[in-house]
Amino acid sequence: MKREKGKLTRKSIVEKSLRLFSEKGYYNTSMQDIVQATGLTKGGIYGQFKSKEEIWHAAYDEAVNIWRSKVFKGTREISNPIDRIGKLTENILKNYIGAKVFKKGAFFVPMLFEFSGHSVNMTDKISKGFEGFSNLLYRWLKEAADAGLLKEGLNLKEIANFIFISLNGATSLFVATKNPNIWQHTIRQLEFYVNQLKRG
Repeated sequence: MKREKGKLTRKSIVEKSLRLFSEKGYYNTSMQDIVQATGLTKGGIYGQFKSKEEIWHAAYDEAVNIWRSKVFKGTREISNPIDRIGKLTENILKNYIGAKVFKKGAFFVPMLFEFSGHSVNMTDKISKGFEGFSNLLYRWLKEAADAGLLKEGLNLKEIANFIFISLNGATSLFVATKNPNIWQHTIRQLEFYVNQLKRG
């Protein structure tokens, strides 16, 4: 019973802290903010986490779970890897960024900007996640190439990176402006671009 209560307390801290970090940023969120958001004492929080940084790492993992639940929805049922990439990019731009799952429109890109030059440890964690996503795009493109779905002679690694950069560029602009044209236009242009890669 005590262990179950501890899990619920930890879950509450992570969820409330994730909301604070996504709205205010990491450095503008104080332990007192977390105390007020959770209704716990500092002792109750430190009984679950050693530091604010440790809370952030747990919040990051929760943000990844939320991101995955949104962006991979409906992709596993698609056998054609090109169509799968199309669904993935639509999910990211429309159902994650456009739907404002996080108040600013995104979590990872704003965090990367905030930590750049300040925390190598946290920057590396986000960068490795980005690298893993770019590698996934590459694997799906290679799957398409191996199936004879793409034109010959394409640099798949560069294409994967270009799609990844386009998605993050759209994310950054949308976070800054909240203009829905950004993600809407990016969906259409990425769809057009990917269609140009197909074997005629």
